[in-house]
Amino acid sequence: MNKLILTTRIRDFFFSSQALKALGFLVFTILMTGVIASQNFFFQTIVENGISKKDIIAQKTIKVVDVKRTEQHKREMSQKVDPILAPAEDDFIKNNLSTLENSVIQIRKKDVTDAVKQEELNILFDLSNDNNKNFIINFLLKSDDAALHEVFDKSSLTLANILQKGISEKDFENSNVNNIISENLVANVSKRQITVINGILSQIIVPNLVVDEFATEIARKNAENSVKPYEITFQKGDKILFEGEPVTRLKRDALRQAGYNVYELNWQGLAAIYILVFLATLVFITYMKFFEKQFLEPRYMAISAVLALILAGIAVVMPTGFSPCVLPIPAFVLLLAIFTNPRVAFVAAIILLSVLTVGVQYPAQILVTFSMLSLVSMVTISQIRYSRRFDLIKAGFVISLAGLIILLAIYVLERCLIDVSSILIFKNSIFIALNGIVSSMIALGTLPLFESMFKINTPYGLAELADHNQPLLKRLQFEAPGTYHHSLMVSNLCEAAAEAIGANPILARVGAFYHDIGKLKRPLFFVENQSYFGIENPHTKLNPRLSKMVITAHPKDGIELAKEYGLPPVINNFILQHHGEGLASYFYNQAVMEEGLENVKEEQFRYTGPKPNMKETAILMIADAVESAVRSLKNPTSEEIENIIDKIIVERLNDGQLADSPLTLHDIKVIAATFSRILRGMQHNRIKYQENIEEELKKNKINLPSKMLDEDLENKIKQLEDKASNEDKNEN
Repeated sequence: MNKLILTTRIRDFFFSSQALKALGFLVFTILMTGVIASQNFFFQTIVENGISKKDIIAQKTIKVVDVKRTEQHKREMSQKVDPILAPAEDDFIKNNLSTLENSVIQIRKKDVTDAVKQEELNILFDLSNDNNKNFIINFLLKSDDAALHEVFDKSSLTLANILQKGISEKDFENSNVNNIISENLVANVSKRQITVINGILSQIIVPNLVVDEFATEIARKNAENSVKPYEITFQKGDKILFEGEPVTRLKRDALRQAGYNVYELNWQGLAAIYILVFLATLVFITYMKFFEKQFLEPRYMAISAVLALILAGIAVVMPTGFSPCVLPIPAFVLLLAIFTNPRVAFVAAIILLSVLTVGVQYPAQILVTFSMLSLVSMVTISQIRYSRRFDLIKAGFVISLAGLIILLAIYVLERCLIDVSSILIFKNSIFIALNGIVSSMIALGTLPLFESMFKINTPYGLAELADHNQPLLKRLQFEAPGTYHHSLMVSNLCEAAAEAIGANPILARVGAFYHDIGKLKRPLFFVENQSYFGIENPHTKLNPRLSKMVITAHPKDGIELAKEYGLPPVINNFILQHHGEGLASYFYNQAVMEEGLENVKEEQFRYTGPKPNMKETAILMIADAVESAVRSLKNPTSEEIENIIDKIIVERLNDGQLADSPLTLHDIKVIAATFSRILRGMQHNRIKYQENIEEELKKNKINLPSKMLDEDLENKIKQLEDKASNEDKNEN
């Protein structure tokens, strides 16, 4: 028993919606990984373990940059650049000279023997390697104050000259300090002073030039950039690879230029691609869960997956070295935006671009270009009118122009930094300019195919259903003209109300067109068609219960017709839900009168439902009842129209028919106001045309001869018609 329960639970789990979603996620990530990684397995037919398995002959002239040699030359040029030196703070050195002068003066003033003063000066001055040590010490000790100040003043001037030119570590290393001092001495210096000045300045001079790391790095980068790439040319017919030859980086680049794939992908690489795809897919699903829940249905996720796989397949099969600017990314955005919405399409495009950039090794400018172009595509598709298919082609021209501007801006910026081939810029500009137009054509051409495959109603498909030449609408027009006219009036109400509350106006309009098609099965049993054909109401001869069965069957009959004519499933909601579980009150009251209240139950006279569960079907329920009620009145006033609308809405609310719909009280208030405005326009009065022109003229005491009356009859009629037309325009 326990084993049976466990088996049942396992079976239920694997057939649950969660398990199916997890399976779909797994299948997609594996397929996407396989598509992206498939390009790498072609390499195994050329190279094995880094050794060529066969001779490869160039089919065209190929120029390849020897990256290794170019990089080596760049390093050599960079190393030749000497460090750039910049002067440091000089005040420290000048202060040391002043301190030294003050110390010498203080020692001279001391009341001690000369021997003690000489010893202190020897400590102050490190002149052990100077042959003129004794002379310098005696000069500093014995000279008069004027001579001493003169020496220090000239030392200060000489020091200023030295610091202005700068002194580096290398000068100290090469023992050039004395030479530097001698070269920068001021004028009118005696030999005795030169010796003392050298002794003084040698004590305080330190390097004042330090390496400017930033300036040095820029200089080295400039030196590297000045190196022209070493190019190796393979003429047509030359062998790129010999059998058994090791495949160097240069040969790999040549193979890539020749159109071969050169990436070897091991199992670690496959795992890395799968992880990337897994995370990207998870990010997309998370976005959908938090921001676009309505598109988490399997059909929307399936169309997103199929479009992504197709785009990845195109990226993989493109020859290596071919411009990625031809990738139909805009087509992906346009199609997915039509099936879902522009936001979902943009997010999906950015995530897919990121995966392809890594997996197919696209340059960064391609990622930037198509990311910005996807944003333009998102904005453009959100502005088009779905009633006109050519607007999609116009959107393609806008996308092409935007792509061209974006790509040229990127290339202009790149040319400020590196050399970019003008031929490459021209070629990619042509590709990106054609991409938008071709993408719009692809989207327009494949749209019906994907609509049929995934059973998703796009605005374009709905706009086609709104064509009055559709076979089912033509039948309604000729076989049930009253119902057809009623459907037209209701569609106007539904479209305006849906637009006012932010619902789908196209869907509301189309659903209203088809909501009563079930009446085609028995058109003469519905009052709006009886007056057209001039027949007696057949319900006068039927039992109320039988009449109720005939009337309430038209939603079920409508579903059968919808299936027969291939209408999309969403239209079924309008057919089934426009009466909800409402009461057929006329026949219910008639049955009560005939059978008594105790013998009649309301449940027996209700429609089978279900209740409206969409904004659009809820709007239709109200519009259907309101239009019929207002049409039954003769010249209703604005107040009467508003009272009827309010009465019907309150009845539907009290009866619980709107309980499952997402309409808010604010939505209902807006719907009521919209209905009132439109119905007032529909019910305007027209001028009463005069049937007897001669009597009208006599009434106005205009006596004319009969001949003149006959001659002017047509002119008078025309004048009255013009008058009626002008008054009608003023009313409108």
